[in-house]
Amino acid sequence: MTLNEFLSEWESASPTLVVHTSGSTGKPKPMTVEKRRMEASARITCDFLGLQPGDTALLCMPLDFIAGKMVVVRSIVRCLKLVCVKPSGHPLQGITEAPVFAAMVPMQVYNSMQVPEELRVLRQIRHLIIGGGAVSDDMAKLLREFPNAVWSTYGMTETLSHIALRRLSGPEASSWYTPFASVCVSTNADGCLVIDAPEVCAQPLVTNDIVEIDSDGRRFRIRGRRDNVICSGGIKLQIEEMEEKLRQHTDVEFAITKRPHPKFGETVVLLAVTDDMEAMRTLCQECLSRYEQPHAYISVPAIPLTATGKPARAEMMRIAAEAAAESQQH
Repeated sequence: MTLNEFLSEWESASPTLVVHTSGSTGKPKPMTVEKRRMEASARITCDFLGLQPGDTALLCMPLDFIAGKMVVVRSIVRCLKLVCVKPSGHPLQGITEAPVFAAMVPMQVYNSMQVPEELRVLRQIRHLIIGGGAVSDDMAKLLREFPNAVWSTYGMTETLSHIALRRLSGPEASSWYTPFASVCVSTNADGCLVIDAPEVCAQPLVTNDIVEIDSDGRRFRIRGRRDNVICSGGIKLQIEEMEEKLRQHTDVEFAITKRPHPKFGETVVLLAVTDDMEAMRTLCQECLSRYEQPHAYISVPAIPLTATGKPARAEMMRIAAEAAAESQQH
């Protein structure tokens, strides 16, 4: 979708428009949302960050998804000057003057940090929000030294972008997300986050994110997704926690997934972009507990990602299942 196409849709008489989910756990799904709620979300973010009319805002994400659309809506609501670049892994390439505000995915931030000219501009962005995926511990350590405000966002298509922010830079850096003032959070019986954000969601939203809520009853931190739990032999294993244990000790691109097993119910499977699976096996033996050890190691040309750069977990499970079926045929 082009900017003109989105603006035409936004300015139409219809009170709603259609957005698509990111598809991290399956195919992207169309969803009808109210423009007035998108405007409310935009105002909340602009007020929190203190954005002023005339401030520049970088649009560097596709307009097919909510994150890109909301950058435009914020610019409309707060009269920001939109700086448009083609969505790519290097959104700051060729930019010499830093925008006041930018929203990026972790991959874009990572790539920008590898090029000195782009890193210089990145550090000068006054308000940088990072969403659409987890910020690794290594990246968080580097961002802590940035002179301006850098935030990790928590949200999803259903919440019309984010409803909570976690500071990554400076002395206020934290592992806890703080919801906006108009948002209340709780957990259900499964330990999943429940969001009550009446300005952006008509009804409370039950997420698949397993969280810990702080003693203040507001701040929360993510442990992982409920659908990323592997129940193997009665032991519940959180995929994200296992991946984090390994990520600290290897530069190999990898991901953990699962597949059905007649005895254990589900088993751990490791996908990796390498031919040296013995090294990955050794790494797992050294870093993971006995219950977390993969039952299968699969070499893949690339780790499946969605259009927004998130791990495509459903596709990973399909690869694991196909590999199991193929091995049985032999």
